[in-house]
Amino acid sequence: MDSVLPHSPERPRRTVETVLSLHERKQQVVREAIWDAATDLFAEKGFHETTVDDIAIAAGVSRRSFFRYFESKNDLMAHGMVSYGAELVAAIEACPKNYSLYEVLRETVLQLAQGAARRPRTLTIMAIVSKYPDARAAQALRFAEVQDLVTKTLIRRCRKTGDDSLAAGILAGLITQIAGLTVQWWYEQGQPNMSDAVEHAFATLRRLVCETSKLNSQRQTGSRTRGHL
Repeated sequence: MDSVLPHSPERPRRTVETVLSLHERKQQVVREAIWDAATDLFAEKGFHETTVDDIAIAAGVSRRSFFRYFESKNDLMAHGMVSYGAELVAAIEACPKNYSLYEVLRETVLQLAQGAARRPRTLTIMAIVSKYPDARAAQALRFAEVQDLVTKTLIRRCRKTGDDSLAAGILAGLITQIAGLTVQWWYEQGQPNMSDAVEHAFATLRRLVCETSKLNSQRQTGSRTRGHL
């Protein structure tokens, strides 16, 4: 009888969007299982020593399934940058509309860094990219893609504040670099409080900006002095 009542209001409608959503969620589960298995193996056996077959067996999938989701080990390693970009965009979009661009910068870095500190796998990934240049290079290949995604997100906000695409691009560069460097410094320093690490990063940024401003001021003063001689 169901076949003659395809639009019965008593039954939840299984739209194309619903089916795709379920399919996408299943794909995400498999993708994350492969990612988790791979990073564990990279940490235990080594990035170069781990094979695609090793990863597939550990993840409980076939070799064919592995290549359905990732082109290679390097492509898999770059998967972390995709998540990184998505988290940055989510953090930016969560900032209140009345935030200044500097407040967006600070809040986005803080949320990204604190999220990284809460995830147990962060330490494993940091250890891998710190030890293996090829793993680090694989992630770097997706960095431009991440920055472009962040820039596009910021352009929408900048249009509302009267700023231009240059401001969005500069802010995107600052966000992606400061967030990544803060987490790296946090890891290298033995995982201190992440809020303190973020504060240290912005204190360093303010100091560098002030030093640059002071130097430029001194140069301008020197130029004017020479002009009067």
